[in-house]
Amino acid sequence: MRIEQRRGLGMTKEQRDAESLVFVVDDDASVRQAVTSLLRSVALRVEAFGSTADFLKKARITNDIAAACLILDVRLPGLSGLDFQAELAKADTHLPIIFISGYGDIPMTVRAMKAGAVEFLTKPFREQDLLDAVQLALHRDRDRRIREGVVSQTRARFEELTPREQEVFGLVTTGLMNKQIAGELGVSEITAKVHRGNVMRKMGARSLADLVRMADALGVRQQTLVAVVPELQDDRPIK
Repeated sequence: MRIEQRRGLGMTKEQRDAESLVFVVDDDASVRQAVTSLLRSVALRVEAFGSTADFLKKARITNDIAAACLILDVRLPGLSGLDFQAELAKADTHLPIIFISGYGDIPMTVRAMKAGAVEFLTKPFREQDLLDAVQLALHRDRDRRIREGVVSQTRARFEELTPREQEVFGLVTTGLMNKQIAGELGVSEITAKVHRGNVMRKMGARSLADLVRMADALGVRQQTLVAVVPELQDDRPIK
């Protein structure tokens, strides 16, 4: 399986639906064909494989699709579906999984759901149940991609800050005021205020609360001083 980094353009709802990709892994050819036909009947792209090894070898996940998910049989030759779920998690591959099985039991279902599966369907299942599960899985993956895109843009802006501005970014988001920042940096209060203004402008933050949220998303904020800095409690523009 390859995850290729290609940035997609803005898409309409119809384009998003058309660009959603569903992978199917089941060693029963008749099941693969039936599931593939069902999904294609609602205008979804489908790639089907007979084993997890085949999936790893041939599947392609690119960033120019709106969302993707995996319909996975539990009992497979080689690596089982549940073990494959664990391997994907170890590889930090975020692919929503819908399990299907003719041999499902409560412990198996619990294990799959605790590990993050979207749904566990026992064969034979209703077509609508599978379609509903697929839509939920694609919705989750689409939301994740949007969140990660926002974080990626925020990180790119942060990396464009000068080393001094990154330092000010860290101090501002811990709740320090201009005078305190000036003392930490050994500069005048006016200079600290200029740096702070540059950080706000370059990061596209309208308020201190915006900047704090960005710091949290990037994982660069060391502490929160909400109790002593009223500006952290709302979205009021900072002066």
